[in-house]
Amino acid sequence: MTETLDVRVTHAPEKNRYEARVGSELVGFAEYVLDGDVATMTHTETDPAFEGKGVGSALVRGALDHLRVHGRSVRPQCWFVASWIERHEDYASMLATS
Repeated sequence: MTETLDVRVTHAPEKNRYEARVGSELVGFAEYVLDGDVATMTHTETDPAFEGKGVGSALVRGALDHLRVHGRSVRPQCWFVASWIERHEDYASMLATS
C-alpha cells in the first residue's frame, strides 16, 4: 500500500518557483520563467526520500492550477511537467501556442 502524503503547494514568486511541503519540510519545487502570460516550466525537483509518493504530481497540479486561475499558459521545458500534462488531458488547453 502506498503512503498518502498531505502535500501543500505554495507559490514563491520571489524565487520564481512553486514549492511542495509535507508539514514544514520542503520536499520539492518547480521552477519557472515568466514571459508575459506564459510560464515556461524549466525544472522540477523532488527530494529523493519522497520520490514515488505523489509529491511531483501534486506539485505540478498545484502549480498549473495556480497558473490557470491567473490566466497564464504553460510552456513545459521540463520533461516531468510535459509528461504530466500528456497524462492529464484536462490541462492540455493550458499549453502555450507560440
